[in-house]
Amino acid sequence: MTLPHILIFGAAALLVGLLTRNRNRLYPMLAISILAVYTLQPALPVRGLDFWLPTATLVLAALSWFVTASPTERSLRGQWPTVGLLAGIVAILASTRYIDLPFLLTAGRPPQVQQVAVALVGAGLLGIIFSRAPKWLLGVWLVLLLVIFLVLKTPALAAMAGSILRGWTQQSRELASAVDVRWLGFSYVAFRIIHTIRDRQSGRLPAVSLGEYVTYVIFFPSLTAGPIDRLERFTQDLRKPLSLTSGDLLRAGERLVVGLFKKFIVADSLALIALNATNAGQVQSAGWMWVLLYAYSFQIFFDFSGYTDVAIGIGLLVGIKLPENFNAPYRKPNLTQFWNNWHMTLTQWFRAYFFNPITRSLRSKKVPIPIIIFVTQIATMMLIGLWHGVTWNFVLWGLWHGLGLFIHNRWSEWTRARAAAWAITKARQVILNVSGALLTFHFVALGWVFFALPTPDVSWKVLLTLFGAGS
Repeated sequence: MTLPHILIFGAAALLVGLLTRNRNRLYPMLAISILAVYTLQPALPVRGLDFWLPTATLVLAALSWFVTASPTERSLRGQWPTVGLLAGIVAILASTRYIDLPFLLTAGRPPQVQQVAVALVGAGLLGIIFSRAPKWLLGVWLVLLLVIFLVLKTPALAAMAGSILRGWTQQSRELASAVDVRWLGFSYVAFRIIHTIRDRQSGRLPAVSLGEYVTYVIFFPSLTAGPIDRLERFTQDLRKPLSLTSGDLLRAGERLVVGLFKKFIVADSLALIALNATNAGQVQSAGWMWVLLYAYSFQIFFDFSGYTDVAIGIGLLVGIKLPENFNAPYRKPNLTQFWNNWHMTLTQWFRAYFFNPITRSLRSKKVPIPIIIFVTQIATMMLIGLWHGVTWNFVLWGLWHGLGLFIHNRWSEWTRARAAAWAITKARQVILNVSGALLTFHFVALGWVFFALPTPDVSWKVLLTLFGAGS
């Protein structure tokens, strides 16, 4: 989100919080979230796609409610206000193509209203069909989400999709690239929907209305950068009467100010000298390369945690207490604690829906514990890497952290008693913690080389330069 977006959505949230005291605030929050899906979507070179992708987000969220709701909950009885709000806002936004003013709510001119009307009718028919959906649709829907995710995150597949879409709109296929299909917020939308699918399959998903479900999936403060909330926790806050106090406003204001400072003062300043593909090939000395790497390490932290603070602050204004995402991760004395405090909601998501099930499965097969730890740590971290993008560098970044976590686990098991026997004084405990934090920080920082740069060969050259071995 840009600064104007943050200020506008913050003001809208404050207005909702003040005007809906002890009244239902679901529909105002849903309306703002729908508008945010369109407003935050960047302009795309494929004609009309920056309108169709936000529309697809809404359709995907609404249909996912039909897929995940139990058969007794799928009736549209009582859901018509939500259906009307969704369709009404989309129709109004589509009609702005005939207004001769700058497009403020959409990235570009919306497509023909007739096309949007046909799409809405088609989505409605799918909803009716899905209301009678069998259980196996859960698995199909999960696969569909993963396929879309794979296409969006794989540059070659994204470029291919861009070429196909350009053909449909009679644009030049030769100009197709991966940026043609930048689907804003899809990663976080998909994670929230997958969470509800897996919880429905295990029988843990609570009963929620269509409006509650869609609001959870596209909640505007956390749409673009998280945190990844859980449906049951989110709806508990949503159903509570809201009565903003001066203390609530103060806490929300503090988080907003801190977040804005982190993002737009600290992170944006560090971005001027942070490691990237351009300056990586221009710096020849080890000292300056470390400066670039340190700048990137802190830039990505302040950028991401700043957005989290903003999201939490705006959420507080409408009575939603989003989960924390960062807790001083660079000060932690080992890699395990770093990952327990960096992007915590993402780590917890993978732990709940991948790491723990795989671990239980391997233990049931009597696989030796060290092998279980090795396989699960490597697989989990590589998946987290691939979540950011299906490229070799993200694979290497995940492998780097997976191996680091495995080595730390084995080392900790071997040295735990020795470390406890040595650190018998407060001074020794401080030495152990400080040295551990410094070692962990530099391990993480070296891993950012793969994260920040596009290809392994560029990353390798930077690593060599960092240690004085570059050409």
